[in-house]
Amino acid sequence: MRLDWLAERLAEIEALGLYRRRRVVERIHGAQALVEGRPVLNFCSNDYLGLADHPDVVAAFRRGADMYGVGSGASHWVTGHSPPHHALEEELADFTGRERALLFSTGYMANLGVIAALAGRGDWVFEDRLNHASLLDGGLLSGARLKRYAHADAEALRSLLAECPAAVKLIASDGVFSMDGDLAPLPELSKLASQTNASLMIDDAHGLGVVGPTGRGVVEHFGLGVADVPVLVGTLGKAFGTFGAFVAGSEDLIEYLIQTCRPAIYTTALPPAVAEATRASLRLLIAETWRRDKLRLLIKRFRLGAAQLRLNLLASDTPIQPILVGDNHAAVQASQSLLAAGFLVSAIRPPTVPEGTARLRITLSAAHQESDVERLLEALAGLNFD
Repeated sequence: MRLDWLAERLAEIEALGLYRRRRVVERIHGAQALVEGRPVLNFCSNDYLGLADHPDVVAAFRRGADMYGVGSGASHWVTGHSPPHHALEEELADFTGRERALLFSTGYMANLGVIAALAGRGDWVFEDRLNHASLLDGGLLSGARLKRYAHADAEALRSLLAECPAAVKLIASDGVFSMDGDLAPLPELSKLASQTNASLMIDDAHGLGVVGPTGRGVVEHFGLGVADVPVLVGTLGKAFGTFGAFVAGSEDLIEYLIQTCRPAIYTTALPPAVAEATRASLRLLIAETWRRDKLRLLIKRFRLGAAQLRLNLLASDTPIQPILVGDNHAAVQASQSLLAAGFLVSAIRPPTVPEGTARLRITLSAAHQESDVERLLEALAGLNFD
């Protein structure tokens, strides 16, 4: 097949203001980053608790590499399941209050695999319209009938569930929506799942470690339990500061995934050194409660300053603080202006977000200082979003 049409399509993407350009970030240390030889303040990382370069986490990674090497060599089902992997799964199960946990190499793979294992042809999957791409792709690739409901609209979901003749029904949602920062209406989703004999799966990638009194995510935040949310997915590359993902649930759920989940079965396991590093970060996440306290204070300070500047800030009490711009080109220009002023902030455009809702996605971290937030607000005050 000839590919000479690609150049024309790329030009169209560029004209729409949707062209994606990767930049080489030479170094990240806490809230500081080095981009093209220039030091900048990093306000677009998902390292919410500032654990990615914590000395204890780095030291654990080195010890793991010294003991186990830098690769696992095979899948968990062959020779790749090491003592650090096994210990981490047990510790993640304990952290989430569930019987067992199963590691995955990425959150994308976890969502694809879990949905495909729990639903297939003849079944129905119900998803929030603003779900992460991995959840939506999981629903599409499962072969089940995918129904999308209006964002965080439990009544719209209720209407769709009422139409469903299938015996197997799966509701899947983000816990914290990655581009908006708001929370799923978890109590309502859980109640609907119970009333309609559906299963509920929550991807709490952006909630675990941050949301809830002890950082155990949206389930804890809403005072719910394992029975309310039987399938919980989490990622390790955000608040945990490392890499990988997991699903936590009942003994039967995890054993069933071990037998049937293709993206888990047919991929190489995480390096054991990553598992060791994650065990260290999990201990810090639990013990150092000041990180969440500080993060909440920074969020409050940023939102107060943004309101005083009359920025079009979306409603979010999480570290994800999006400023709605609207126009794709204007969002890119604002991001470039901030970079020139010494701030790394991403412009998020369709198809990641709906048409007409391009935005600056600002993320806060416990690694930031209040003075960093003040400097960012000063820079935002000087922007023209038209």
